[in-house]
Amino acid sequence: MTTPNHPTMSGTTVQQEDIAPGIGQGIDRVDGPAKVQGRASYAAEHSLGQRPLEGWIVEASVPAGLITNIDCSEAERCEGVVRVLTHENVPEQMLYGDPADAGRFGQSHAVMQGRGIRYHGYPVALVVAETLEQARHAAKRVRVEIDSAEVRVAVGASDRSFEELWQHPELQTPESLDGGLEPDAASGDFESQWSEAVHKVDVCYQTPNQVSAAMEPHATIASYDGDKLTVYCSLQVIASAVEGLANTLKLDPAKVEVNSPFVGGGFGSKLGIHNDAVLACLATMVLKRPVRVVQTRRNVFSNAPHRGSSMQHIRLGMDASGKLVAIGHDSIMPAAHGYPFAEATGACARASYSAAGIRSRHRVLPVNMPVLDSTRAPGDAIGTLAFEAAIDEAARVCGIDPLDFRLNNMPDKHPVNGQPFSSHDLAGCLREGAERFGWARRSKAEAGARKLKGFGMASAVRVNMLVKSAAEVELDRTGAVVVRTDMTDIGTGSYTILAQIAAAELGLRVDDVTVKLGRSTFPTSSGSGGSFGAGSTGSAVQAACQNLRRELIKHLNEAPQCAHLSKNAIDSAQLNGGRILVDNESFSVQSLLESADLDTLCVQGQIEPGEDHDNYAQSSWGAHFVEISVDRDTAEITVDRITTVVSAGTIFNQKTAASQVKGGVVWGLSYALREELMLDERYGAFMNRDLAEYHIPVNRDVPDIDCHFRIQADFRSNPLGSKGIGELGICGAGAAIANAVFDATGVRVRHFPITLDKILEKWEAEAG
Repeated sequence: MTTPNHPTMSGTTVQQEDIAPGIGQGIDRVDGPAKVQGRASYAAEHSLGQRPLEGWIVEASVPAGLITNIDCSEAERCEGVVRVLTHENVPEQMLYGDPADAGRFGQSHAVMQGRGIRYHGYPVALVVAETLEQARHAAKRVRVEIDSAEVRVAVGASDRSFEELWQHPELQTPESLDGGLEPDAASGDFESQWSEAVHKVDVCYQTPNQVSAAMEPHATIASYDGDKLTVYCSLQVIASAVEGLANTLKLDPAKVEVNSPFVGGGFGSKLGIHNDAVLACLATMVLKRPVRVVQTRRNVFSNAPHRGSSMQHIRLGMDASGKLVAIGHDSIMPAAHGYPFAEATGACARASYSAAGIRSRHRVLPVNMPVLDSTRAPGDAIGTLAFEAAIDEAARVCGIDPLDFRLNNMPDKHPVNGQPFSSHDLAGCLREGAERFGWARRSKAEAGARKLKGFGMASAVRVNMLVKSAAEVELDRTGAVVVRTDMTDIGTGSYTILAQIAAAELGLRVDDVTVKLGRSTFPTSSGSGGSFGAGSTGSAVQAACQNLRRELIKHLNEAPQCAHLSKNAIDSAQLNGGRILVDNESFSVQSLLESADLDTLCVQGQIEPGEDHDNYAQSSWGAHFVEISVDRDTAEITVDRITTVVSAGTIFNQKTAASQVKGGVVWGLSYALREELMLDERYGAFMNRDLAEYHIPVNRDVPDIDCHFRIQADFRSNPLGSKGIGELGICGAGAAIANAVFDATGVRVRHFPITLDKILEKWEAEAG
C-alpha cells in the first residue's frame, strides 16, 4: 500500500537494451543486511585495539582576531582529562594552504596554528578525556581571550544593488571554478544582441547560505604508534585525504593509512578532510593512544563546509518570435580566506540553450567564514534555481508556453565552446515528461476554491565527468571474486553496482562477488563526488574484469587439460559459477589455478579520460514537472506531485538510480521552499545550527515522485555508456516549484527560499 505524501518507487520505468545482462536490474543493495543489522561500521564505530580517548572542540566566539590569552588550568584539573591541546602545544604543521599546487583537498588543513582566528567557531582548543562527558564538561572551563579584528562575513548589504556590488573594490575573479571551468566565458557579442532584443528579462536572484546536513556527522578515530598513522574517517575521496593529512602533519604519505568503508551521507561536505580529522591526528600523535573526535550537529555547521549565498544577475533577450538572442549570467559569491574554491553558478547558463550572444562571469569576495566548498550539485543546483526561473519569466514575457519556449531554443552544439554533444536528449526528456505529467491538460482551480493551483516545469542539466580510477579483481579457486578499490559508498549504492558490473562481465551471480571499498591500501579510484564515481570506478572494475578474463584465457591455453581445444574455442571461454565453459566442455576454476600453481588470480584495471572528453561536450539531461497548491488565506504551499524524466546513459541499477534522482528532487524542493542558513553579520555566526531551526523537508512535505529513465548509452562518456546521475535530480527541481508558485499566486519570489511571508507581503501590497 502506498502511504499518501511519502516518496515511493511508483512510475519508475526503464527500457534498457544492448547492455550487459545483470546491469540495470533493480536488485536490493548488497550492503543492506549489514546496515540494518548494525554490522556496518561507520567512522566513529571502529575498534583500534583499545578504547579511544574522546576529543571535544572548543570554538572561537568571534570570526577574526588574535588569541591574547588561553587558560586551560581549570579544564586540565577536571576528572578524566588527559590533555588540552591549543596552539601552544600542538605538533608542528605545514602552513595552512601549502603547498599551493596540492589543490584544496591535498593542501595543509592546519588547525590551531598560531594565535589567529579564521572564523566564528574555529577550534581554539581540543579537550581530550577518557569519556565524552568528561571532555565536554572540561571544555566549558577553557578560558580564551581574543583581541577581535574587523571582518567581512557577507557579500553585501541588502540595500546595495547588484551593479554596485559588481564594482566592489575587493571583488576578485577566481583563478578557476569548481570542476576546472573558466570563471568567465562568452560566445558572440552579448551586449549588441542584448541591445537589439525585442523582449527582455533583467532580474536578480538571490540564494542563501546552505549546509549539507548529512545524517552522519563528520567524525574521525586516529591512532599513531610513532611510525604509522591509521585513520578511520567519514570521507568521500580517500587518496586526497592521505595527501592532505600527510601535508598537514608533515608525514610521509606511505606512513598514512585512511579508511572509510561506510559513509552516512556526504553531499560534498566530506570530499576532503576537515577539523575533526586533523585534531584527532594531532592528539594521537601527542598521546600515542587512539583518539576519537566526533563533531556535534552544531559543530558541523561551523567546522565543516557549507555553501555560500549567491547573487545572480540574469539577462535574457529574445527576438519577436521568442528565440533567445542574448543570455547573460553574472554571479557574486563569498569565498573563504585562504581556501581556493569558487562555485560554477553560471555553468547551466552556458550549456542549456542556444543564443547568438552568451556571457557568463563569476566574482567572489573573500570573507571570514568557515570553509565554503562543494554542496549538493555545486554550481548547477543554485544556478538552475535562478536561471530556470528566469527562463520561465522569459517565456511569459514572450507569451509562449514554458515548455514550447525551451523546445524552441534547443542547441545543436555546445552554445559557448561549439563542441558537438556526445549525446543530447534534453528535448526528449521535456517531451516525455510533459506527456507523462499531462502538461497540455493542466487546469486552474475552480473559482472560489480555497486552494490555488499552480503548474511549473524546468530543465535539468549537469556536466558529466570521468576521473582516472583503478580497481583490482581477484579470483579464488572456488570461483568467487573479490573487487578492491578505494572507492567509497556514501549511501549511493557503490557496493551494489560494482558487484553487478563485475558479475555481468565475468558471467557470475552477484552473490559470487564481494566488493571491498574505502581503504587507501586499495587501488586509487575517483572516489564519490561530482556524479563521476559510478562511471569512473565502474569502468575501472570493468577493465579489471576484462583483464582477468584475458589472464584466464592465457592460462587455459597453457593448461594440459585444454590441449585438445582450439584457440578460437578457448578465446570464447565463459565463467559460470565456479567453472569455465569452453565449447561443450567445462573445467573447474580450481583445476585451472592448480595447473598454473596459483592460489588466486589477481589483476588490476584502470580508466582515464581520453579524446572523447576533450572533443565532446558531455552532460546528463532531465526535466521536472510540478503541480502545487497554495492556500488563499495563509499562502502555505503544498507540493502535490512531481514528474521527473532523466537521460543519463546506462542505468546500472534501477532501484539505486531512482533513489538518487528522487533524493535530488527532494533537495530541489528544499532549496525552493525550506533551506536557509541564517547569518548574524555582527558576529559572523550562523544562528540556526541544528536541524530543528535549519529547515529541510520531512516525509509529509514530499509527494510521490514519478521518476522515469530514458536509456541512451553514451560510450563516449565511458566504456559502460553511463553518465552522472547523483546530482542531476537537484538541478532544476527547485526552479520548477518556484515557477509553479508564480503560476498559482502571481508572485515571483526572487530571494530564496520561497516562504509564505514573502507571498503574503506581495498580496497585501497589491490589495492596497
